[in-house]
Amino acid sequence: MTNQEKSKLIRPWIDPEERVSVHFRDERDLNGEVTGCSDESVDLALETRVPHLKQNISITLSRIEVSEDPTHYTRDPDRPLKHRRLMLVIDENRPPIIY
Repeated sequence: MTNQEKSKLIRPWIDPEERVSVHFRDERDLNGEVTGCSDESVDLALETRVPHLKQNISITLSRIEVSEDPTHYTRDPDRPLKHRRLMLVIDENRPPIIY
C-alpha cells in the first residue's frame, strides 16, 4: 500500500470524538486520536496512564500498516455506528513518554 493510499484511509478519522487503535512493537491496544495526516506522516495523540495527559507523536507513513480493528466500535453518537475502527500498526517501539 502506498503512502497516498494510507493517508486516504486515515484522513476520515481526523476527528476529536473518534479513537483509533494503535499497536507498537512493545505496546499494543493503545487508544489514540488522529490529529493530522499528510502524504508523508500522521500525527497522533495517544492516551497515557495519566488521565487527561496525551502523548503527541508524528510517525512517517512508511513505518505504518493500516487496517481495521473489529474488536472496537466508533463513539460519536451523531454518526451511524460502525462496528470497526481504524487500526495503525507501527513497526517500531513506542517513543518514551516525558511527563
